[in-house]
Amino acid sequence: MDLGSWIDLIMCFILFLLFIYIFVSVTITRLHKVYLGFHFSMMLWPYCQFAIKTVDDPVYQLFYVKLAFVDASMLVAGWIFFTILISGQTQFLKRKILILLFLPAVFSSLGVILNPYGWFVTPVNGGYVERIYGPIFWINIIILIIHALVSLYIIYVALVSDQASRIKNQIMYMLRGIIAVTVFLLLDILLNVVLDDYLPVIPGFTSLGIVISAVFFVITIHQDKVFDIVTIAHQDIIDTMEYGILVLDDQERVMEMNQALHPYSRLKAGERFNMEAFLPDKTDAIAQFLRQYRERPDEIAEIECLHPDGQLYINIHAAPILVSSIRVGRTITFQDITELRRLIDETNHQNAILQEKNESLIKVQEELSRTNRKLTKMAITDSLTACYNRHYLTQQLEREVTEKRGLHAQAAVILIDIDFFKAVNDRYGHLAGDLVICSTVEVLQRALREHDILARYGGEEFIIYLPDTGEAEALAIAKQLKAAVASNKVSIDNVAHPVWVTISMGVLSINEFSPRQTGDASAYLNDLLKTVDKALYAAKHQGRNRIVSVRR
Repeated sequence: MDLGSWIDLIMCFILFLLFIYIFVSVTITRLHKVYLGFHFSMMLWPYCQFAIKTVDDPVYQLFYVKLAFVDASMLVAGWIFFTILISGQTQFLKRKILILLFLPAVFSSLGVILNPYGWFVTPVNGGYVERIYGPIFWINIIILIIHALVSLYIIYVALVSDQASRIKNQIMYMLRGIIAVTVFLLLDILLNVVLDDYLPVIPGFTSLGIVISAVFFVITIHQDKVFDIVTIAHQDIIDTMEYGILVLDDQERVMEMNQALHPYSRLKAGERFNMEAFLPDKTDAIAQFLRQYRERPDEIAEIECLHPDGQLYINIHAAPILVSSIRVGRTITFQDITELRRLIDETNHQNAILQEKNESLIKVQEELSRTNRKLTKMAITDSLTACYNRHYLTQQLEREVTEKRGLHAQAAVILIDIDFFKAVNDRYGHLAGDLVICSTVEVLQRALREHDILARYGGEEFIIYLPDTGEAEALAIAKQLKAAVASNKVSIDNVAHPVWVTISMGVLSINEFSPRQTGDASAYLNDLLKTVDKALYAAKHQGRNRIVSVRR
């Protein structure tokens, strides 16, 4: 691997370190997340340059060449988008303008991906480590230069506008970044493409330019808290557009406001906001609010008062914008609560009417209670057979294991499988199979004791829990169940003779519930179920229609 490959890899690694630094050092907002995605795309160019020289297959080399230039096209388009956001030139965020900005990047990327007739790039010596660029490459470069010029124009508009000095400082970092990446890109093209026949390849120019531009981004994000005031206020407040919203910097200068603020104030960006002048009436409540607003700016201040025009009753809520516990500005919301106060009065009047409706609400609650009981029953029973389902039985067994842990409490579990049930389905149909299952459940329930629990385990398998039952009694019950099912004849429509089935049974006798720890009830129960399942398997393996008993 030559030195050029390692230079691009080093540039990629530096970009990755900057990516990690931004992630751990700033307040992450939605716009930061977008930037982190943008920063990640900056890492792709040096990585692709490194990867091209580490693979021998021309197919993979061409893939990395295309990926690098598609990434470059989208990167420059994304750069313009961030230039607009950071400079505050929101007039460029119109849909038509954004389409015009991103459409050339999309078309140039398509040209790179398709590479028709080798018009973008052709290999040298069978590979793409050395390559010859075609007209699509130069079109791509022209589009990149145009995008850079557009970014410079947006920055120029921002610098000559009435922006706060802090914003202009951020814009200057953007300008340096754009100049850096543009200069190094042009140097790369001049030395390694135009003068390729006369000079040796000098790697890493474009990667270095991207790294320098990323460094400028990191500086402005870290030092000037770019995105923090604008993004937190925009995303969490301005976008709601429900109240009048005012965003101030730490010098009480207006940075942002929304249209809903106009009924309360006609301030413009860059002007200073004077809360004392806004609230001329010095009532005790207003005086206390102003004192807190002035003397404790790091705390939330709120007041409800009459607007100076005497027409509206408003709620004023002032909250600090904090970044790393440092106040960098304030958001103030103005809410018209005139209607709200009227509604409060009406609500008091409606209380008497609501009292009359209490009886009907109680009836609704009773109906809901009945519905809930039905839903509870549906949750613990099998929809076909109406016996308990596996989930309910598992809960009951876990409770038994927990409550009787370490006690010499006898119990038994019987796992049942209807023999050759698939043959019933195949011969008579699934409806007949369902009828056989339901009839078998009825027989089992009639033969069980009141406190025994029968549940459908799954398909044609059923499980029975016999509490306080010894081994001999459990085997007697199992034999009774097997005989009852064997003698049960099921009549099926359109079938001349009745159908009957037999069952195989695994019986597990438990002399002591002994999980290792209190919290092991679930694992212990799974072990019990595996044991009785093996017993059932043994009964089926031995010819079915029989009982195999084990003990724990």
